[in-house]
Amino acid sequence: MAKNILICDDAAFMRMMIKDILTKNGYTVAGEAENGLKAVEKYNEVKPDLVLMDITMPEMDGIQALKKIKEADPGAVVVMCSAMGQQAMVIESIQAGAKDFIVKPFQADRVLEAVKKAVQ
Repeated sequence: MAKNILICDDAAFMRMMIKDILTKNGYTVAGEAENGLKAVEKYNEVKPDLVLMDITMPEMDGIQALKKIKEADPGAVVVMCSAMGQQAMVIESIQAGAKDFIVKPFQADRVLEAVKKAVQ
């Protein structure tokens, strides 16, 4: 089971919500990032077991950040999150190496299912 998870979302309340779901279920939040640039920096710093990455963020979007992380670490495990359940975004994320995709608003069980599935 993955212990360390990096949460990347530009909305503080979303990070807090995800952190709450994860910590209540035995996961450790290794760090948080509010944009794609910070996500890449944080990833390299903490080397988490899993990244939960929002797609729409300032500075650098989640798909660009995903590509940068996968470039640096091809074994990185990333699950994308977005309010936009757009087919093109999902396809682009998966092609870029994302393991799964969660649509906001989150259901706690869907977040946990995605995390569990991604780190098997």
